[in-house]
Parts: sequence; C-alpha cells; structure tokens
Amino acid sequence: MALYYFHLIDGHQTLIDPEGRNVVDPAQLGVIALGEARAMIAQDVLGGRIPLNQFIEVRDENGKLIHQLSFRDAVTISGRAETTNG
Repeated sequence: MALYYFHLIDGHQTLIDPEGRNVVDPAQLGVIALGEARAMIAQDVLGGRIPLNQFIEVRDENGKLIHQLSFRDAVTISGRAETTNG
C-alpha cells in the first residue's frame, strides 16, 4: 500500500491534498481520480456552473506526477437534440 496525493488544479491555483490516500493497487489511481473529479463536478452543477478547466494531479509520496485527469475528460457533454415539427 502506498500513499498518493490528489491535488486539484484550476490553472491559477492548486488546492493541495494534505492527507493523501492509501491505495493498494496503483492501477486504480485513474479510476479513483475519475470518481473524485465527477463528484466535484456534481457539486458544481448544483451551483449552476461546471468549470471544465480544472484537473486532478495524482502524486506519490516523493512528489512525482503519477497520473493527471482533466475535468473535460471526466464527462461527456452532449447538446440538446433538435426537434422538428413535421
């Protein structure tokens, strides 16, 4: 088990994860980051705004970048289907 930090970055500021998370399988880091990103996006939706310019950096105990996930890659945005009156 290793400790990984999931930092939130919005292009201007970095919100440091001070505690980190113990992860047994490093192959799951992308899945964990995706879940975190989607949870944050869901909270933002309640406020009426989705900031897709943010991303999560996953770093190990030594500060090495292990994984990065853009919020743009965490969701699929689809447009409203056009209807025709015929």
